[in-house]
Amino acid sequence: MSPLAQNLLIVALNTLCIYAFLAISMRVLSRRQLGQLTALDLMVIILLGSAVETAMVHGDTSLKAGLVSGTTLFIANYTVARLIRRSKKFGHLCGTGPVVLVHDGRFVDEHMRRSGLTCEDVMHALRQREHADLSNVRFAVLEADGQINVIPIEMS
Repeated sequence: MSPLAQNLLIVALNTLCIYAFLAISMRVLSRRQLGQLTALDLMVIILLGSAVETAMVHGDTSLKAGLVSGTTLFIANYTVARLIRRSKKFGHLCGTGPVVLVHDGRFVDEHMRRSGLTCEDVMHALRQREHADLSNVRFAVLEADGQINVIPIEMS
């Protein structure tokens, strides 16, 4: 194998490792989606891109290394997305299913903690949906796309 091909293979492998690291870290540390990112969350994402760039391309800043790294990221993301669509277990592992945040007017603390959300975050979402009183909420559900849907308690 030529030195160039060997270097580009290292770039691809490094990129896959960084992709796996970031995917697992984001899953473990936060369930927030784009619509729920704070300025601090956005800053961390931007800094992560800069921080891992050199490791992904193995110090090679050539166009070829950048293209191999970018292509590897697209292929890895496409593969993970297909696995999520085909396997409920894998989708659950990746945190793509809905999560109940409020049940019968009470916060589900464990689910909120695992989702990286605070009571204030959820109350903000409830107020946006014109449900300021928690006692009138049967369910508040964090959907896979990051939206929080509210199902009110039916008033008779």
